[in-house]
Amino acid sequence: MRRGRSTFTKRQKEHTRQQRQRDKAERKNQRRQEKPAGDSGYEMAEPREHAALFNVGVEETEIAEESTPSGGRIGE
Repeated sequence: MRRGRSTFTKRQKEHTRQQRQRDKAERKNQRRQEKPAGDSGYEMAEPREHAALFNVGVEETEIAEESTPSGGRIGE
């Protein structure tokens, strides 16, 4: 029995799809092996830097003085 053109095309497309999947899996494995085991992808900066972002340990009066350009007095 002879196969039609559409059957051949489908087989070729499927073969290409499977090859892409294998290539993708291989690249993923390579990235995993290159990445150090203990590296979580996020390095913790100094705790003080993070605290400064959220104004932890700063009194409310200091925050108010920094937020107004005239040293805390509005209207001057």
